[in-house]
Amino acid sequence: MIHLLTKQRHFKSAHQLLEKIAPRDFLSSPAVINALATTCDDQDVNSHVLSWLVIFYANSKMTQDAIQVFEHMRVHGLKPHLPACTVLLNSLVKERLTDTVWKFYKKMAKIGIVPNLHIYNVLIHACCKSLDVEKADELLSEMENKCVSPDLFTYNTLISLYCKKEGKIRDANKLLNEMSEKKVVPDNITCNTLINAYCKIGDMKSALKVRGTMLHAGLKPDAFTYKALIHGFCKAQEMENAKEIVFTMLNDGFSPNYCTYSWLVDLYCNQSNEEMLVKLPDEFYQKGIIVDVSVYRALIRRLCKRERVDHAQKLYNMMQHKGISGDSVIFTSLAYAYLKAGDTTTGLQIFDEMYKKRLMITQKIHKSFTASYAGEEGILQTFWNLAVERGLISRNTLKQIHRAEDYA
Repeated sequence: MIHLLTKQRHFKSAHQLLEKIAPRDFLSSPAVINALATTCDDQDVNSHVLSWLVIFYANSKMTQDAIQVFEHMRVHGLKPHLPACTVLLNSLVKERLTDTVWKFYKKMAKIGIVPNLHIYNVLIHACCKSLDVEKADELLSEMENKCVSPDLFTYNTLISLYCKKEGKIRDANKLLNEMSEKKVVPDNITCNTLINAYCKIGDMKSALKVRGTMLHAGLKPDAFTYKALIHGFCKAQEMENAKEIVFTMLNDGFSPNYCTYSWLVDLYCNQSNEEMLVKLPDEFYQKGIIVDVSVYRALIRRLCKRERVDHAQKLYNMMQHKGISGDSVIFTSLAYAYLKAGDTTTGLQIFDEMYKKRLMITQKIHKSFTASYAGEEGILQTFWNLAVERGLISRNTLKQIHRAEDYA
């Protein structure tokens, strides 16, 4: 039936029927594949049917079945269609079977399959996964010789690869210029990859230059762009530039996460400038930026982690003055910081305030703090015991915590 539908060019119906029966275990057996390939004398029809089967198995993560069908086709002189070759190679790349990718690419070439852009893109992606710059350069030359023009995916993959290899970032930047020459419009992935790479090595001038290219191309910086730049400026200890990017990020509607604020807090602390950090929310207000509990939470949490509980307390007092209520994370952070500093009395007072406000320590908070303060098991266990005594961890949460610990 499948062969008949294919021969009459009812490809959609044939494809649907094949997909219905493909998951059955017997279909990938050599005997059944042989039957599929010999039922019809038309080699073109057989190639259609078995190519679909390769695609189905590869997309279904049944890679060994896909390989078996491909090998059967190769041995019996049937040429798999290009989409089947692309999908099979891609499934091998996803499973990080890099050596197998190249073996099958050679086999494809031997049976006369001429690679197209899609196959080259999969192969370059394999190079990126294995950090093989030389092989990627060879493929790029091969594409040029065969007049196969790189597209956006090709460039993005190559730029990502070059940025991962030490000393190759200039080559990545050359590719960005080449894209302009070949009228391939970059996207946020292109620019963000380069910006992040420059930020990691502290070349903020080049990072800002790429951001300029990004804006010139009509692209808008996204959360990743801002995070990379903030991290870069913090690493370079350029406080004012880091803050300006934070202000721009907030004005553009993006909310920095805990990690982003942590970089700022660390920079202030490393420069012994904690008093200026406490004034940061006021700088936000002066620029017309609304400061909510998430900003205070991130700053207080990181200050507590850095054992600057006095400054964390100042921020908390500012919050209260502005009518912003603390949440469970803020109270838990402060209580732990005081307990760790040896001020058990203040820590327990914070617990009592939590209890009055009906703020509980959830399983998520417990997991986060346990990970964040790994290596401090003794203090941490005392802290959790006090929290349980104060009624801040419910029985149900305790059960969830113990269950998770049993599975760990």
